[in-house]
Order: sequence, then C-alpha cells, then structure tokens
Amino acid sequence: MTAPPPVELGLTAAIVAVTGDRPLILTTRGPAGEPTRPGEAALPSGPFDALKHRTLEIGLRGWVAEQTGAPLGYVEQLYTFGDRGRLAQAGDREPHVVSVGYLALTRASAERGGRADPLAGFRGWYDFFPWEDFRAGRPALLDQAMLPSLTAWAEATKGVGRRERLRFLFGVEGAPFDEERTLERYELLYEAGLVEEARRDRRSGARPAASLGEAMRFDHRRILATAMGRLRAKLKYRPVIFELMPAAFTLTALQRTVEAISGRHLHKQNFRRLVESTELVEPTGDTTHATGGRPAALYRFRREVVAERPAPGLRV
Repeated sequence: MTAPPPVELGLTAAIVAVTGDRPLILTTRGPAGEPTRPGEAALPSGPFDALKHRTLEIGLRGWVAEQTGAPLGYVEQLYTFGDRGRLAQAGDREPHVVSVGYLALTRASAERGGRADPLAGFRGWYDFFPWEDFRAGRPALLDQAMLPSLTAWAEATKGVGRRERLRFLFGVEGAPFDEERTLERYELLYEAGLVEEARRDRRSGARPAASLGEAMRFDHRRILATAMGRLRAKLKYRPVIFELMPAAFTLTALQRTVEAISGRHLHKQNFRRLVESTELVEPTGDTTHATGGRPAALYRFRREVVAERPAPGLRV
C-alpha cells in the first residue's frame, strides 16, 4: 500500500496598509520554504516550526520579519486552507501543505528591517480584485466583461442556484451589492472558470476572455479575498481602522481610509456625524495645512471607547 504524502503546516499573511486612498497588500515573489511560480505575486508565507515557534502567531511574525521586514500591529487568524491540490496537482508525491491564513495590519510608512526580501513590496489590492472597487461607481469591468460571461455560465444549467448566487453576490436585478462577500464572489468566478487560477489549476481549459485582476501564486488570491471580506466586516464593530492611521489625522483622511477598504464612496457630512456619534475620536487641539486649503483639525483615536462598549466600530 502506497503511503500518503506527508502533511506540512504553513503560515500565510495578508498584510494590509493604506496610503492616501489606496489600500495596499504586502506581496513577495520568493517565499521561503515553498516552490516558486516565477512572475506571480504571493503573500508572505513559510512553514511553522514547532520547535522554534511557541505559537502560530510567533511563527508568523518571524516569517514576516525575515521576508519583508514589516512590523505588524493587529494580527488575526483567518482560516485554515487545506484543499488538496492547493500547491500541487492530485497524484503528486510532494508534501501536502496546510496553511493557516492571517490578516495583519501595518502602516505603509513603517520602516522595514534589514533582513527583508528585496522583492517584497506593497501592491494595490484592487490590482487583484478590480471588480471590488465601487468608489467611482459600478466598475465598467463588472458590467461589460464579467456579467455577460457569468450570465451565460449561470444559464447553462437548468437549476436556479447559479442565477440566484449571481444575483445575490454581484448585485444584479435590483439586488444590493454586499462589499463583505469578497470571497464568495471570487469563488463564483473560479467555479465559472473566469479567473486565471481556474485555468492554471486545470479547472478550466480555456484562458479567461478578459483579465479579471492579477493572478497570485497557489491559492493566495483566495486567502486575500478572505482577508478583504473579514476586514470590511470588522470595520463595523471593531476600531481596527485606526491600526492603519497615524497617531494624528484629519477626518477627511479617516474617511478616505474607510472608503479605500470598503470600496464604497461615503457622504462627507453623514460620515462626520457617524464619527461624532460613535465617540471614537477626539480632537488633539492641533491643525494641519497639509490639505492645501483652510487649516484642518487633527484628531486621535480615543482608546477608552474599547472599554466603554463591546462593539465600537464605524457602521458605514
């Protein structure tokens, strides 16, 4: 009887930062401990060493520091990704790698340490998910390239399941678009064979007719989609947005950061009323001229709010 291939435990991090109105994800093209796919971006990752790392998070922080030099603030475990074929095709005798995914937040301006991978750097996360950005209105890519192909795929079966999923996930036929369902939308595109990973993983024989975002190594775009959806949901009940902000900031900068993560345009006065009602921030007493117009008041996160109520967030 042939012995099954060994199983290894890996750690993978979706590390998010924001610069201006651009949400960023830290990527590398040469993760230690894994075979490479030249030309494809990857999330920082590496094996868990049970002798060296007392906890999974310690192991994660160690790999991130070694590969990217990025200091991490908030860290949260996402999900365990262990589908057969995620790193190799079925039948291969290579070790099967089960990866524990993490969401981590940092500031793009933070200095990187000396043991950093020179190929690591921040990329815009909408480079990988262009259909998720609704700040300037509904993306043309969605209606012109994606929906016709998805509709044809949905109508190729007699059941209503595909059509209902398409309507629910992509906001067609009057259904609202839920920004938190990033993973489900990517999974539907993968199932329909419309993303490059489906062809690469031999789930689809044809190359997608349109480029639906940049592919990532292995299942890292699926891990990133999971992180995006988690962070978008988390904004509404935890003050994690301030992990991406400097110590002092304007309300305009805060709004642009929330919009960047959520992919939605927010009404300025409604947003300011929301921030005031939640009492998440307080004025520093200082102003800045960096906005180019009238002096803008600077604010800081009011940390006491975490102890005052159980779910302090921005329910935008």
